[in-house]
Amino acid sequence: MGTGDAHRAAAARLGALLGERGIRVVFGGGQVGLMGILADAAMAAGGAVFGVIPNHLDEIEIGHPNVTELRVVDNMHARKELMFRESDAFAILPGGLGTMDETFEILTWRQLGLHDKPIIIVNEGAYWTPLLHLFDHISANGFARDGLSDLYTVVDSVDAVLPAIEAAPEPTVTTKIERL
Repeated sequence: MGTGDAHRAAAARLGALLGERGIRVVFGGGQVGLMGILADAAMAAGGAVFGVIPNHLDEIEIGHPNVTELRVVDNMHARKELMFRESDAFAILPGGLGTMDETFEILTWRQLGLHDKPIIIVNEGAYWTPLLHLFDHISANGFARDGLSDLYTVVDSVDAVLPAIEAAPEPTVTTKIERL
């Protein structure tokens, strides 16, 4: 959930914006954490929410019981693959290791040319600034090609997420799921 009320407010605001615009939310299916707040806000604003949760998490009642659709899959990899297939863009809110895992995977897939869907890092309250510095460090030390920052867009607030997605070029890469 995080320690700051600002992160919870940002998640609720993004959910409301998506719901008001009729943009379906695709997320990891949990009722806990910022994504649970985002899902609730999207639904309260009239939006649809598609959750994907592995059965081991659903069994311990972490699955969100009120989303528009909740798909239970066998494992974490199947979860990420289905979330990827069902998404047109990705907004990275403040989060923990699970958020970082998903972020690194979606960035790596883009770096490898497996997709070119927009990835928006929401640096609300400068939360992701240390990660952005790490990306610069990785590039400066030759562990990533120049232009690593071309893989993503950074915005400072959730209000800038939808304009950033709208400004992104239309994806042109046809994803071959078997390559993920």
